[in-house]
Amino acid sequence: MRKRKPKVRPLAPDPRYKDPVVTRFVNNLMLRGKKGVAFKIFYDAMDIIKERGGEDPHAMWQSALSNATPQVEVRSRRIGGATFQIPTEIPGNRKVAIGMKWLIRFSRQRNGKGMAEKLAAEIMAASKNEGAAVKRKEDTHRMAEANRAFAHFRS
Repeated sequence: MRKRKPKVRPLAPDPRYKDPVVTRFVNNLMLRGKKGVAFKIFYDAMDIIKERGGEDPHAMWQSALSNATPQVEVRSRRIGGATFQIPTEIPGNRKVAIGMKWLIRFSRQRNGKGMAEKLAAEIMAASKNEGAAVKRKEDTHRMAEANRAFAHFRS
């Protein structure tokens, strides 16, 4: 390796739930540096969940995130002129990042009015093991399972 890894900056916990993971999620949700807007969208989505679901929205969000977080992924690797899809374990930090990005991406693709509505709908679906983000995780796992024969090529 040529460069040293950058120092991991500590994240400040969010004002409502005192959870640094929420801040990380909001940072992923943020567009064009508008952090205040991103926090408003997230908290509005939490309020919508509380209104509709009735249970603790923070716990629901955590379960949605864990349901959308993949454990393995396939990586392409060229070996002797052929490209193989090799299943690989994902490091912990990257798992969570992928889960967050999928939740946000698929909530943006949903149809609905306003990002808070769409995010709330995706979180509620993911907490019930439904929704596009969970489907993407299952597809990734299925692909890794199908290519398990090539696991011995792992570098």
